[in-house]
Amino acid sequence: MARKPPTRKYRKRKPGRDRALPPVGKHPLRIKQVRSAIGRAPALRRTLEALGLQHHQDVVVQPDHPAIRGMLHQVRHLVEVTPEGKGS
Repeated sequence: MARKPPTRKYRKRKPGRDRALPPVGKHPLRIKQVRSAIGRAPALRRTLEALGLQHHQDVVVQPDHPAIRGMLHQVRHLVEVTPEGKGS
């Protein structure tokens, strides 16, 4: 009897999928939501809301602050972060 393939729940994550945050600096951070919050834990939804992201593909600019960095670390798989001050 052949073994069934692993379900999505048990597949291993590919390394390097979560992009690293930019280095700490004086420039504000441009935060773009690239993944939907549908089906995510309520705590993650509240974190996105606290960052000012209301829907998929939304973009906000926040100051580079340790509290903001902590929130971004929680939702790093749902957002894309770039420094704002460098001509973007």
